[in-house]
Amino acid sequence: MPSVLFVCTANQCRSPLAQGLFQLELNGQLTGWRIDSAGTWAVEGLPPSPKTLQILQEKGIDLSSQRSKPVDRNLLQSFALILTMEGGQKEALQVEFPEQREKIYLLSEMIGAEYDIQDPVGGDWEAYQRTAAEIANILKLGFERIKTLASQNENDPK
Repeated sequence: MPSVLFVCTANQCRSPLAQGLFQLELNGQLTGWRIDSAGTWAVEGLPPSPKTLQILQEKGIDLSSQRSKPVDRNLLQSFALILTMEGGQKEALQVEFPEQREKIYLLSEMIGAEYDIQDPVGGDWEAYQRTAAEIANILKLGFERIKTLASQNENDPK
């Protein structure tokens, strides 16, 4: 089964946005995907930020039952593709979990670039909207690459 894990820092803004927006991107196109999110410094059990939930609800995605979780070895092993929001997150995961190295990418790499997705935490509504629009654009333009990577690694025993 193709699977993708979106990773940010606290698992309350960017990675839940990416998770929900990717579900929207998949709507009607593919079935059988596993999509989730986690954080490199996440506290277990917190809901996504209210602004994140509102943006997703306006698009018809309900992640109100989603709860934050930290990245760990078992979680990474269970996904075919891991997409981080920042280069530092990618590097940290590759160093801490070298056996997962080849399936960890920056989200922006899905469109042939390498840049961080800015964290809107503490920002105003417009900051969240800009972040959501940027993530949605990457997911749309990078959809085929995400689909390929999430499928080619799905049987990888790492």
